[in-house]
Amino acid sequence: MTIALDFTRPPPALSIEPIVRAALEEDLGRAGDITSSLTIPGDKIASAQLIARKPGRISGLVCAEIALRLVDPKLRLEVALPDGSDAVAGSVLATVSGPARGILTAERVALNFLGPLSGTATMTAALVKAVEGTKARIVCTRKTLPGLRSLQKYAVRCGGGFNHRFGLDDAAMIKDNHILAAGGIAPAVARLRAGLGHMAKIEVEVDRLEQLEEALAQGVDTILLDNMPLEDMRRAVALTKGKAALEASGNVTLVTVRAIAETGVDYISSGAITHSAPNLDIGLDF
Repeated sequence: MTIALDFTRPPPALSIEPIVRAALEEDLGRAGDITSSLTIPGDKIASAQLIARKPGRISGLVCAEIALRLVDPKLRLEVALPDGSDAVAGSVLATVSGPARGILTAERVALNFLGPLSGTATMTAALVKAVEGTKARIVCTRKTLPGLRSLQKYAVRCGGGFNHRFGLDDAAMIKDNHILAAGGIAPAVARLRAGLGHMAKIEVEVDRLEQLEEALAQGVDTILLDNMPLEDMRRAVALTKGKAALEASGNVTLVTVRAIAETGVDYISSGAITHSAPNLDIGLDF
């Protein structure tokens, strides 16, 4: 029996709300929405549609709903294509109804979340599709905008990708500078194991096969192959023989990702899906 699971898992509304509230406070400033409050009667009721102007994978409607509710609790968002859905150009994502002033006041903040998050989801979905039929999973990194990590990682999940660690505290990752500062892979791993909780995993970044063998000798959980040529990645897979999970990183694009996946690595990490994804054009029309 196949069990259908929803891996999008939006962050709790309790954690999203302060982020959205801060964005609204930035936009409203000291005097509020002077244009809408002076031009639109307070009792004017309207409806508007959130529309995808280009095709893509949707993420961020959870933020739009909170923005609308914070501006005016009487506003209602009826979602047609929820986060994680694919939209074609012209698709109606959701309909907003209620006081017209509130819709206009919340519009920009709602779209400021929807566009970039949907862009990340769209770029992630393209990479996921490109590696179909291989065992490789597309994962994100910590290269996120300050304060928006949980939402950007949510957008990656909406795109069908998986999350790497969320911060410095939920997994140990020994990078090249750690290796140099600690005096090598072995002493770095030994110090970690001496003080690390039993639930935390250890990953080591390597950029050549000699380091891979050092990391394997330490019995670490995951090894990151940093900017390795494809042939070296294939050799790394053969040498590892499943003793550790292998993650490939560096120069991951739609052009290169399939070949990387076909080396047999378990994970392919991309910073671009969070720091360089193009905004998905989404508009709000009355």
